[in-house]
Amino acid sequence: MKGGSDVGFNLLRLLVVVVGGWAGSVVGMTQGGVVSGGIGAAVGVVCAVGLCLLERSLRAIPVRTYLHGLGGVLAGLLLGLVLTHLMEYVLLPTVIQNPGILRALSLLIYVSCAYLGVVVGLSKGPEFGGQESGTAWLREGYGSTPKILDTSVIIDGRIADICETGFLEGPLIVPQFVLKELQHIAGSSDTLKRNRGRRGLDILQRIQKNFERDVRIVDHDFPNIRDVDTKLVALGKTLKGKVLTNDFNLNKVAELQGVPVLNINQLANAVKPVVLPGEVMNVYVLKEGKEYGQGVAYLDDGTMVVIDNARKYLSQHVDVSVTSVLQTTAGRMIFSRLKEDAVPVESR
Repeated sequence: MKGGSDVGFNLLRLLVVVVGGWAGSVVGMTQGGVVSGGIGAAVGVVCAVGLCLLERSLRAIPVRTYLHGLGGVLAGLLLGLVLTHLMEYVLLPTVIQNPGILRALSLLIYVSCAYLGVVVGLSKGPEFGGQESGTAWLREGYGSTPKILDTSVIIDGRIADICETGFLEGPLIVPQFVLKELQHIAGSSDTLKRNRGRRGLDILQRIQKNFERDVRIVDHDFPNIRDVDTKLVALGKTLKGKVLTNDFNLNKVAELQGVPVLNINQLANAVKPVVLPGEVMNVYVLKEGKEYGQGVAYLDDGTMVVIDNARKYLSQHVDVSVTSVLQTTAGRMIFSRLKEDAVPVESR
């Protein structure tokens, strides 16, 4: 769908360039000969290309920013109208006698006031009912901090299960730029990326269907920032929310900039059952280990169990005794040895 819309926009831009060149050539030829027509066509094409580039830039600006700018322009024009009327009644009879100079000054005042209105509206607008107060509707009725979902945590899918348990309260915020990235991944020519993107969209649809009241898709964007992770950090600051992720790098960047992070991987490690040295467990030896004679098994939560001298028990269940537990940033590893009186049990 995204690719089709891009093709449609490109065709419209091409049409604008063609029409611009044609209009320029017609105007040029009416003013002179073929040379003037060629110059007019070139000027028309350049103007049309500039218009297309301006359109691409304007599309990245959120609606809220347009409203701030429009309000600034209207306020500036109103101020300019007041100033020009004062000038007409005060300066015209006493200082300025030439109507042409007065008109030029009036135009200058209008343009200056409109420019100042745009600048003030864009820079100060968020302080008056914009991004800052715009977070009130996110907090209303929830009494909790907004949680901003990043692309990786949506594709991962565990966030949907966590939401269903009721441990995570809303509102859940999905920025438009994250949604666009998911759509871009889902439309990739690479099969693995395409499947990951489609899985992410399915997970997001599942969350939105089950928790419609708690899920909000917001248009907040930062046109001057290209990287999605940096946009997420900026949005976290703007909404005073927490970023939900399982991306290690995003986690570190957000913490350095003072944005709270909820890491799904850290949560998964925290809720894994505690295993103490000397504890006996029954595991299934799945494959060989790196060291000679070792076997490797996995618990239900994915924890790797390394077993000394278990290579001969491949594809069997054995009783093992835990010797040590190693906790790393990537997860947890359990080292064990065969229980001295263990009798292997056939795979079941």
